[in-house]
Amino acid sequence: VQLQASGGGLAQAGGSLRLSCAASGRTFSTYAVGWFRQAPGKEREFVAVISWSGADTRYADSVKGRFTISRDNAKNTVSLQMNSLKPEDTAVYYCAAGTWSALERSYAYWGQGTQVTVSS
Repeated sequence: VQLQASGGGLAQAGGSLRLSCAASGRTFSTYAVGWFRQAPGKEREFVAVISWSGADTRYADSVKGRFTISRDNAKNTVSLQMNSLKPEDTAVYYCAAGTWSALERSYAYWGQGTQVTVSS
């Protein structure tokens, strides 16, 4: 499975961005997909995960109520809708495919990352 994240950019605080993760490979629909982020000088952290079917989702407390993860297995894509953005959401965002988990080690496949910058 190969993953490509896109949709990052510059947004003002309170604004919105929508990230996409496009996957190649026929087995994509069998994997959970997570989003992680890494801010400058910090460790990469869990943001959200969606189950293979899309029926289950889980969010980090820091983004709960503001971010929404969704997937379209027919199109091999997973999206992360980010609303009410805050400067502390500034980071490189990565999508990853693997086993349902908030832990990086559970994900075997990673995209290249897309930069999100939120100005105050």
